[in-house]
Amino acid sequence: MSSSNDKKEFGVFLPIANGGWIISKNTPPLDASYKQNREAAMIADEIGLDFIMSMMKWRGFGGDTEHWGTSLESITMMAGIAEATKNARIIATVHTLLQNPAVVAKMITTLDHISGGRAGLNIVSGAFKDEFDQMGAWPADLDHDGRYRYAEEWTKLVRTMWEKDHVDHDGEFFKFKDCVSEPKPMSSPRPYLICAGQSERGLRFTVQNTDACFIGGKTAEDTLRISRLARRVAAEYDTTIRVFAMSTIVFGETDEEAAETVSYYKQGLDWGAVQGMMRSYGMEADGSSSVMGEKAKETFMTHTVAGTPATCLEKLKEQIEGCELDGIMTIYPDYVKGLTIFGKEVLPGLKAHFA
Repeated sequence: MSSSNDKKEFGVFLPIANGGWIISKNTPPLDASYKQNREAAMIADEIGLDFIMSMMKWRGFGGDTEHWGTSLESITMMAGIAEATKNARIIATVHTLLQNPAVVAKMITTLDHISGGRAGLNIVSGAFKDEFDQMGAWPADLDHDGRYRYAEEWTKLVRTMWEKDHVDHDGEFFKFKDCVSEPKPMSSPRPYLICAGQSERGLRFTVQNTDACFIGGKTAEDTLRISRLARRVAAEYDTTIRVFAMSTIVFGETDEEAAETVSYYKQGLDWGAVQGMMRSYGMEADGSSSVMGEKAKETFMTHTVAGTPATCLEKLKEQIEGCELDGIMTIYPDYVKGLTIFGKEVLPGLKAHFA
């Protein structure tokens, strides 16, 4: 991702877990295989996307499709993706509650060297109780804000390990004694950091510790509200923040054909998996349920645009401008077909429009 605050950037969210971001029995098969992820990443790199990102899941949601029940590990997969690509930033995901910051600092440095300085890290403070409980890693004494306190100390230590030769630290959660980590990352000034927390507490963490936030409201108006909140928080700290959102793209030769495809996917809704997702995400500290979980009730887990490439181009322009975004991370039912069409018929128009 560019350091410019003007350039719009576009990326892809890899299907690292089975089923992708549509909870349906009727979608093209996404099997969480490395082969599928590698092929999608190579096309994304070839068409000129700015970044390639993968999430991390430790437990799926059940249902007839066992949605997200099969998944690869993010950092090791992205190391393979780094070898298979040349230009796009490679963003892996880590849950702060599961890995020591000194270990992650070394792992992301390694990814940075493999990729030639293209590494990024998506920091997740942890909101998925079922995933952590199964391995005895859910901190019962840490609430929503407490997990962000933990993530703040964790992130500062990762960044410090990248910067200093020797690190001493006596904090609330970690104690480092003459801790060392060589080599340092190749990226200048460091690997790119992002976070998807979108509560005000999450946005304050993101603004103070990372370069960009991923957001997604239940409606376009809600997404705009969060986007503006992120920038207001950044202004409080006399800094800036990049704001991105996700969009699932369903192409058709006509708008009607695309609408029929969306309807067909919705007819295959795996309600059992949606219920499993809602149980996993639970309730946030402010009493609101997960946006992704709420959207999943309608089969699609993210904002969705459907139509001909020309129609999708216009809808993506509207999403970026209407929600005051710095770019979009794209998702597809069929990644090879979707990315190929996007690269030929949509991305050039987006780049020209926002040039």
